[in-house]
Amino acid sequence: MTSADRVGSAPRPSRRGFLGTAVAAAAAVTGGGLLTACSSGTGRTGGKGGVATGSALQNALPAFAASTLVTPDIPGANGSTPAFLKFPAELKASVADKPGKGGSYTFFTPLWGSDPGKGSKYFAAMDEALGIRVNWQLQDGVTYQDKLGAVLAGDSIPDLFCVPGWNINGQIPNAISAKAADLGPHLSGDKAKTYPNLAAIPTDAWKMCMFGGKLRGLPMPNRPLGGVVPYYRADVFAEKGWTLPKTADEFLALAKEITSPTAKVWACEDMWWTAQVMFNCVPGTMPGYWKQQDGKLVHLVETDEYIEALSWTQKLYAQGSVHPDSVAGKANDAKTRFTSGQSLIMNDGDVMRGMMNEQAKANPKFRIKPMDFFAHDGGRLELYIGNPAGIFSFLSAKLPAEKIEELLAVADYAAAPFGSKEFVLEKFGVEGVHYNRDASGTPVQTDLGTKEVISSYEFLASPAATIAWPDQPQAATDFANWMGRMMAFAKKPLFYAMQIQEPSRYASLYTPFDDLQKDVVRNRKKISDVKDAVDNWRKNGGEELRAFYQDILDKSAS
Repeated sequence: MTSADRVGSAPRPSRRGFLGTAVAAAAAVTGGGLLTACSSGTGRTGGKGGVATGSALQNALPAFAASTLVTPDIPGANGSTPAFLKFPAELKASVADKPGKGGSYTFFTPLWGSDPGKGSKYFAAMDEALGIRVNWQLQDGVTYQDKLGAVLAGDSIPDLFCVPGWNINGQIPNAISAKAADLGPHLSGDKAKTYPNLAAIPTDAWKMCMFGGKLRGLPMPNRPLGGVVPYYRADVFAEKGWTLPKTADEFLALAKEITSPTAKVWACEDMWWTAQVMFNCVPGTMPGYWKQQDGKLVHLVETDEYIEALSWTQKLYAQGSVHPDSVAGKANDAKTRFTSGQSLIMNDGDVMRGMMNEQAKANPKFRIKPMDFFAHDGGRLELYIGNPAGIFSFLSAKLPAEKIEELLAVADYAAAPFGSKEFVLEKFGVEGVHYNRDASGTPVQTDLGTKEVISSYEFLASPAATIAWPDQPQAATDFANWMGRMMAFAKKPLFYAMQIQEPSRYASLYTPFDDLQKDVVRNRKKISDVKDAVDNWRKNGGEELRAFYQDILDKSAS
């Protein structure tokens, strides 16, 4: 994946393995209770977990000042993400001067793709534009958590290190609180105006950057919707005359009609994420597992909606509508099955633009669209928006103030908005070397650009999320309109925008349900097994975890 593919992207929510011994060792090395949890302006320590609320939170946040550099072609609706369908004819500068002062730094970030190797003209051009020298420590994104754990367990911390949200578990929050710099003295309140592109990042994204009661992270903002989307093959649906379902029963009937094993066509991939939306479940990602019911906090797995979503998905599997490879757990090949027409509906993240570009020559008729969510019974849909940021970078606490300020200026450059000169250099490289412009003015990467321009600088910090797909204006329009429609039904989950550090003893409490739900929908286990697991969850810490979240809710009520 190139950085151009990630313009305005939102990471897909993921559940990864919990932290291993490397970072657990970090807690022992640095004294165990590393996390300072602040509630309503007071702090408590000892590894108990918590979240910044009240005055401690408000005083730490940067003052917001929106960017007005470029006007979107499709403005946001109901809080949805704006879309840009073309590049402006004239690019504008979003920063006045070269941000760096000649410093040399080590950046530790994930990489999903190929390392361009030494002598990269892209990295050289960015170094020149930024006024610093970067020693990149690029790590395979698939095994990133293990590498990150080893680094944070040691004493030699990179000047900048990136932590995806799905890696923030186990002892990672403790290590961040102990080893990442407090950015509050440089960014809180009106101090952020020194860095206008950082100040234009939405406030809710900054709330997710609070660790140990301090502003420590630089965010990559998410779209409110888009982490997991039900996509369908719009070209095939139009050809066959199929109508999109509006209830759970209609989905099952359509899936049965579509499925033809002899023709090697199945209706869908695993639809568990969509099922949870259909049945109005609260999000199955931290910290959205909770809702209030009859004045009491209730966890996702305790709700009737969770059981109903499992039962419906079980029926979908039982009638043979899910592709056999998906049944077998081969999720990594889902996109290949979808583009080849073996399956026609799938859940995925920010893949629409990439698929359209990939298939442009191979199958010019290829077209996908997001499917509108609906309530299982055709009634009122309750849709929960996702976390406002999903990936974060941190600066080493060992850096002196002047180095922190230099890197914040660099991060301000990295957070340049769509349509700026800085954005184009960061996302596409050097014109005539890494890209050329087509007739519409849209950058088109050269072979060297495809090799060298990788997702990298965006991990320092990113601008407010957009749908910026000038190479696929119809896809951008479809996606923006879908999100605008869906946001009319959206609301914030109970602990929205809170970077909650759960006590480490509860880190694996939910883990059994990951495998259990897979077994239940595949009819390997029964719904009664889920109810037994819920009883064990309550006995083994669920009730204590409920009290922990209730305390946060009480103290953040103001």
